[in-house]
Amino acid sequence: MYAGLTLAYWLTLHGFVTALSVLLYAITSHVRQQRRHPTAAIAWVLFIMLMPYLALPAFLTFGSRKLPRPRGRPALVAPGIDGPGATWAVRTALALGQAAPASYTDLHLHADGRTALAALRQTIEGAQHSIDLSTFIIGRDSIGFDLIERLCAKARTGVRVRLLLDGLGSLMRSRPSLRPLRAAGVQLRLFVPPLHSPLKGRTNLRNHRKMLVADDAHAAERLWCGGRNLACEYFEGTPGDAPWHDLTFDLSGPAVRQAAALFEHDWAFANGITSSATHASPAPPADRVDASSASAASAQLIASGPDQADDTVYTLLITAAYRARHRIALATPYFVPDAALLMALSMAARRGVVVDLLLPARSNHPLSDMARNRALRTLAAAGGRIWFAPQMMHAKLAVIDDVLALAGSANLDSRSLFLNYELMIAFHDAAAVTRFAKWFEHERSTALRYAPKQPGFIGDVADGLVLWLGFQL
Repeated sequence: MYAGLTLAYWLTLHGFVTALSVLLYAITSHVRQQRRHPTAAIAWVLFIMLMPYLALPAFLTFGSRKLPRPRGRPALVAPGIDGPGATWAVRTALALGQAAPASYTDLHLHADGRTALAALRQTIEGAQHSIDLSTFIIGRDSIGFDLIERLCAKARTGVRVRLLLDGLGSLMRSRPSLRPLRAAGVQLRLFVPPLHSPLKGRTNLRNHRKMLVADDAHAAERLWCGGRNLACEYFEGTPGDAPWHDLTFDLSGPAVRQAAALFEHDWAFANGITSSATHASPAPPADRVDASSASAASAQLIASGPDQADDTVYTLLITAAYRARHRIALATPYFVPDAALLMALSMAARRGVVVDLLLPARSNHPLSDMARNRALRTLAAAGGRIWFAPQMMHAKLAVIDDVLALAGSANLDSRSLFLNYELMIAFHDAAAVTRFAKWFEHERSTALRYAPKQPGFIGDVADGLVLWLGFQL
């Protein structure tokens, strides 16, 4: 009798804890205005119902993906965006609160890691007044040591040097000592250190943005940007291992100011300074966006992450998939799209758009490789062409017709599209779009066409389990 009452008591208590946990999840999501995709919301609810004692602390620690917005902040949408040069890509980015296109000059796409490293060093050496560097990883290797030495040398000459390093990325692999930087006068900040995060419930939000902004003796500012972290594998390789294939670029001109403004925004946040201002100025207050600004050599910074009201890169990709007429070319190391993005790409392929997806045959994240299987089979069945690069390919690129090239740091998975702070640059002029398309074709030329295979029962169940956790991959 006593044992029966005890069992009933514990079952009742467990039911109460489970119901309370689900209620706390709903209330917290509402109060924090957390808009989740249905798959992520269902996954959290199921996780809480099955294991409330583990799931609720995990949600309170890692579950929030958007920072609160100040009430009454005006929407950053430029009125009357209907000039002949304002393409759907420009209109969409402006509607998402991004800055208007700005001109740029001297665009260099880096053919390989050595070229990218030379451009990075040249940008640092050319700085006369300031260097602002944001990255996810600095390696404890020859590249990392050399970079720190160069930054220290510039700081000693009186150049203001600021380094923003992600708090988790700095722990994911062995990093060099950062003490020489501080000793030389470099201003250093870790972005949301996980062990002492100032963001309660938001320690899962990582700064994956990669950029170096420096003034130049011949141009006001120069931007080095793309997908590369600052470690040997991204540039020259390591003993016994070839360098990863990646995509970075550098440019000058007024467009760089948008990246500089974004760095200031992130730097202020890392220093505990909150502001209702966005990363860059909205579109100009004229009645229309000037056609020349959208059709000439122009670029537009696309910031994505918890500091943006919308999932900007994700929304732009879905819009692009439905607006594409001839070609979609995507390069990404990890492909774990949600149902909406996968459907948009599949529908584009079904209506005759050539959809090419370039991936590494085997990435550095085995779970991501498992999670991509169902999506690859679905896209291939719709007529999409999937290509497996023989080497590790870490580039992030989307080319849509001759209208848009989107390059930067965002992968095509839920972590990049919904959780991380990411940075992409949208190029709108046909010449730049063509150059990125040629880069893609060069990488695709050595890749092998993917042939889908139906998995067995165990493999299908394993894929499903990985996908169930995929909203946090």
